[in-house]
Amino acid sequence: MKLKTTLLGKTYAFRDIKDVLAKANEVKSGDQLAGIAAETAQERVAAKVVLADLLVGDVRNAPVVPYEDDEVTRIIQDDVNERIYDSIKNMTMAELREYILDDATTTNDVRRLSRGLTSEVVAGVAKLMSNLDLMLGAKKCVVQAHCNTTIGGEGVFGTRLQPNHPTDDPDGVLAEVMEGLAYGVGDAVIGLNPVEDSVANTTRILDLFADFQDTWNVPTQCCVLAHVTTQMAAIEAGARSDLIFQSIAGSQLGNEAFAVTGRVLQDARDLMASRGGSTGPNVMYFETGQGSELSSNAHHGADQVTMEARCYGFAKRFQPFLVNTVVGFIGPEYLYDSTQVTRAGLEDHFMGKLTGVPMGCDACYTNHTKADQNDIENLAVLLVASGCNYVMGVPHGDDIMLMYQCTGYHEAESLRALFGKTAIPEFEKWMVDMELITPERKLTDRFGDASIFLTERQGAR
Repeated sequence: MKLKTTLLGKTYAFRDIKDVLAKANEVKSGDQLAGIAAETAQERVAAKVVLADLLVGDVRNAPVVPYEDDEVTRIIQDDVNERIYDSIKNMTMAELREYILDDATTTNDVRRLSRGLTSEVVAGVAKLMSNLDLMLGAKKCVVQAHCNTTIGGEGVFGTRLQPNHPTDDPDGVLAEVMEGLAYGVGDAVIGLNPVEDSVANTTRILDLFADFQDTWNVPTQCCVLAHVTTQMAAIEAGARSDLIFQSIAGSQLGNEAFAVTGRVLQDARDLMASRGGSTGPNVMYFETGQGSELSSNAHHGADQVTMEARCYGFAKRFQPFLVNTVVGFIGPEYLYDSTQVTRAGLEDHFMGKLTGVPMGCDACYTNHTKADQNDIENLAVLLVASGCNYVMGVPHGDDIMLMYQCTGYHEAESLRALFGKTAIPEFEKWMVDMELITPERKLTDRFGDASIFLTERQGAR
C-alpha cells in the first residue's frame, strides 16, 4: 500500500488512509477549521492520485474510527455482504469509479455493488468524481421505499411539506399545510420541526395532522421531528405517527451528542412496527449534514465527507423511508459559500444513494453564508437531474422557526415540469381529484389556493 506520490518533482507523503481521504476532499471550510485539509491544490491532487491507486480492500480495512471503539463502525462493517466485497476488494478506487460511471453498468449492477461497500469506500470514490460524475453516478442508484406510499419510483419527484411555526400555533401550522398541499407539496411527508420537544406538544401536532389527513384523504405520511424518545412516548400514549424521526451522525460520539444509540433506533423501529400508523415496512426518517460531527467534537480527525458517508451506512441498518442531508444548515464554518454547498449536496446525494438509502436533500443555506436563493434553486435543479427522491417545501423558502432559507412551495411543480416528473402516484391522483391539476398535468385556477380547504368539505366534493 503506497501512501506517497511525486508530482512535478515534489514528493507528497500521507500519514495514513484517513489523512489521504481528508486531503483528497474538495475544499471545505469545515476541514480547514479542523486542520486536516490539503494546504494547497497540488497537495489535494497528490492525495487524489494516492487514493485512486488504493485498493477497495485497503480502504475497507482502514475505518476512520476503530471497530472496537465505535458502534457506527461496527454496524457498517458487520452489514457488508462479504461475498460481494470479495469480488471487488482488489479493484483500485479508480477502477471502482470507472465501473460505476461505465455506460454498460446498470442500475441493478450498482445496487448489488453497494452491498459490498463500506462508507469509507463510498466517500473515497466520491472524492475522485467531478460534480457531473456525482450526478451521473447518483442517477444510476435507484432506491425505493414504502411507508404509506412508495418513494423513489421512475419519473417521480417528491417533496417534504415543512410547516414550521415559531410558536407551534395550530392555526398557523394548519395554514401552512393547506397552502403547501394546494401547491402540490407534501407527497413525501408532512413533517414539522417542533419548537417545544414534549410528549404533549408532539401528540397535539400529530393529532392535528392525522385529523386533516383523514378529512381530506391525503395520501402521504405525517411526522413530528421531535427527539426519537419523545416521539416514542407519544406513540406509546396513543398518538398516530406514520414515521419516526431522528438526526444521526457518523460516529458513536456524534450520536451520543444527539442522545441516541443504535439500540434506541432499533427500539423505535420495533415500536413503529407494532404501534405505528403506516403500512410500512419502511418507517424511519433520518436527517444528516456535513459538519455535524465536527460541531460536536466527534469527528475523530476525519473529514466531513467521510463522516457524512458513515451516516448513510449507519442509517441503512434501519431500512429508512426517508433520509436527507440538510446540506447548508450548519453554516459557513463548515460550507463557506454556494460552491461548497452545491458540491456537498451532490456528494451527499450520491453517497446516500450508492449506500442504498432513499435519499433527499434539504437544499438550504443560512443568512451568513455566501449564497442566495438562486444558488439553492440551481442546486435543486442539479439534484432533480441526478434522480433525487425529494426536497423540502416551506412558505417562500423562508423557515421562520429554524431561521434558514431553502426551497419553497413554488419550486416543486416547476421542477416537475422542467424534468417531466410527477408527484408520488397516489398523491398525483389526489391532486387531480382536488382539481389542482388536470390529468394532463396542467395547473388549474385552484392550484396554490389554500382557501379551497376552508370553503369546502371533502365529503361535499
